[in-house]
Order: sequence, then C-alpha cells, then structure tokens
Amino acid sequence: MVDVRILTGAELEAHLDDVARLRIAVFRDWPYLYDGTLEYEREYLKTYRDNVGALLVGAFDAGILVGASTSTFMEDHAEAFATPLRQIGLPAGSILYGAESVLLPAYRGQGLGHRFFDLREAHARAHGRTHVAFCSVVRPDDHPLRPVSYRTNDAFWRGRGYAPLPGVLAEFSWKDLGDTGETAKKLQFWMRAL
Repeated sequence: MVDVRILTGAELEAHLDDVARLRIAVFRDWPYLYDGTLEYEREYLKTYRDNVGALLVGAFDAGILVGASTSTFMEDHAEAFATPLRQIGLPAGSILYGAESVLLPAYRGQGLGHRFFDLREAHARAHGRTHVAFCSVVRPDDHPLRPVSYRTNDAFWRGRGYAPLPGVLAEFSWKDLGDTGETAKKLQFWMRAL
C-alpha cells in the first residue's frame, strides 16, 4: 500500500534529494524530455523547504519515494508564470500554483494522482486561495520523439474540473535530452475555481 503524506520539517529535508532524483527520472520522458541535474534540482527545491506557503507531498512504497507533488503560492513561483495570468486580470494572490506531480510509471492509474490533487486543493482552500492552476508543456504532434502510444493527461485534468485557459501560455527554458543548451518551451495554463 502506498502511503501519501505531506512532508514538513526534518522529513521534507531528508527527502529533498529523493524528490530531485524523481523529478529528473520522470521528466526525462515525453513530453518534457528534461536533461536535469541534481545541482539544479537541489536549488529549485529550496523553494519548498524555505516557504511556509509551499506544499510538498510524497508517495512512499515501503519507505521508497515513488511520487511527489509540489505547489506554492503563485506570487512565490517564477515571475514567468504569474505574468500571463496577470495579463488576463487574475491576481496572483488568489492562485495556488501546482508546479508538478511526478509518479513512477508502475504506480500510475492507482488513484495517487487524485490524492495529490485532493491535498493540493485542500492546501489552497486552507490558505484562502480561490483558484488552482498548473501548466502542461506544449509539444508539436509531429515531434520526432513523441511516442506513438502517448496519451495526454487531459481527460484526468478535465475530470478534476480543470480546463485550459485559451491563449494563456507561460514560457520557460530547460535543456532537452540530446541538446547542447537550454531552449524556451511554451506551457499551457490549466485552472479551476475552488
């Protein structure tokens, strides 16, 4: 049985490198193709260690981290993500940003994604947030590395009450597998009102 729990304090600190390795492993796959480093991940994850409004959830199987979900107040996340929402009149202070939910393939389809979203939405409500938003990477359908059997998470997200915000895109850069440097990627915003 997989144990899903909010990580705080010493437990959060003890599992930061595990979360970093998990992010690198899951985001190597389509559609992210992320060529990450432990050094970058450690710096990135400090946001969740050092911010009282941040949420880090871990999923453990026999004590091994197999999934994680992170969220933070929109105003505490990268400015590149808050700006597109401000441009359509949504104040950052009303939004919890769901930065990522990562789960090893063997654990998908067992309801853990729903548990991640339940905890994220409860956290948003507890902090007076009226909306939860997240982004999904936009890749062309004819990308040479797109697996033939790839299925998006759109049905899952829609089933949770989320919808894409038409024309609301963020831009963020990372190094793809096989590339020599970072390139900018478009990210589609999804949102739901609580």
